[in-house]
Amino acid sequence: MTPALDDDLLTPRATADPYALFAELRAHDPVHWSAQHRAWLLTRYDDVSAAFADKALSNDRVRPVRAARQARGEGAGAADRVLELIGEWMVVSDPPAHTRLRKLAAGAFRTQRISAMDARITALVDELLDGFTGGDLIAGLAYPLPATVIGAMLGAPPEDRDRFRGWSDELALVAFGTGGSARAERHERALAGLREMDAYFRELIARRRVEPGEDMLSAMMGSDSGDRLTDDELSAMCALLLFAGHETTTNSIANAVLALLRHPAELARLRAEPALLAPAVEELLRFDGPIKVVNRWVVAETEIGGRRIEPGQRVHLVLAAANRDPDRFAHPDTVDLARSPNPHVAFGKGIHACIGAQLARMETRIAVGRVVERMPGLALAAEPVWKPVLASRALEALEVVR
Repeated sequence: MTPALDDDLLTPRATADPYALFAELRAHDPVHWSAQHRAWLLTRYDDVSAAFADKALSNDRVRPVRAARQARGEGAGAADRVLELIGEWMVVSDPPAHTRLRKLAAGAFRTQRISAMDARITALVDELLDGFTGGDLIAGLAYPLPATVIGAMLGAPPEDRDRFRGWSDELALVAFGTGGSARAERHERALAGLREMDAYFRELIARRRVEPGEDMLSAMMGSDSGDRLTDDELSAMCALLLFAGHETTTNSIANAVLALLRHPAELARLRAEPALLAPAVEELLRFDGPIKVVNRWVVAETEIGGRRIEPGQRVHLVLAAANRDPDRFAHPDTVDLARSPNPHVAFGKGIHACIGAQLARMETRIAVGRVVERMPGLALAAEPVWKPVLASRALEALEVVR
């Protein structure tokens, strides 16, 4: 162990730039027990990559938290109800439940369905940029775009976009480990949002049962196998897709634009070589992706990097650290838009890789490409501030001039 290391990922220093801390951990104690976070922190690429396939590390990580809370007499109230609802989500389940849910949801994410969204997303990005004269690019583009896209794919009316954004924001206060002390208030707000979202999606589900369409929700209702998602499962899946698809894509777009602004030579390179856009998105996801940490629950004794990991402990897979590992990526703290190969883990790996990664990549590619093309005077107008959250890498705002 290396007790001298400051392993608090929520300090102002680590919030502004976690990569210096990750480099220290990776160099001196890459499988590090953090008393601050009550979890093991994995910061090497090989360890994080292997952990995705380690059956001793469970993705069913909400139920143990609820069980521990109930054992301490904390099993009632808003916090427990929020955990109960989130615990039904596909992303916090293991096989065989995860296998079934992912298989039934996969039809909604077929390549052809996502590819068909290209022109629609481009038109939406252009519409948003038409009204953007400068200011916060997150509020003007990165925030409304994914909410509108996922709403359209679920068959929801465009005017409900602001409701989607509100629900996603309330849930993010809990799901991403926001710093601060008002935990009870955050859970109450998240629970209210989850209840409103559930009622909304159940009404939408009932409508689609009677009048199916070409949308993603209708696609998830059908199955060639004869198995079907229940209304409870459909509502949970819609909530997951809305939240995960909104938050991560907002971060991906904003972080990518900021990285280009911080590396003007690469921004100029992309303007000169627009064919670099697809590999550029992969490099920007690697360099400063939307998610810093994903959590796993230890269900069987295992060994990682010479450390014995015990059942009942937690393991944080630090994706952001893995993506800057010099043993895997040459000059990892440098942006190289033509980097190849680029096997980053910004969207996870294996059976739990993000099911919406293709859509997130498309939205990021189109948004970044149109910003670069349409905003020749793009520059920072103010120093950006990062949100003090454990799991995600998210900006409060991105003030720019165009």
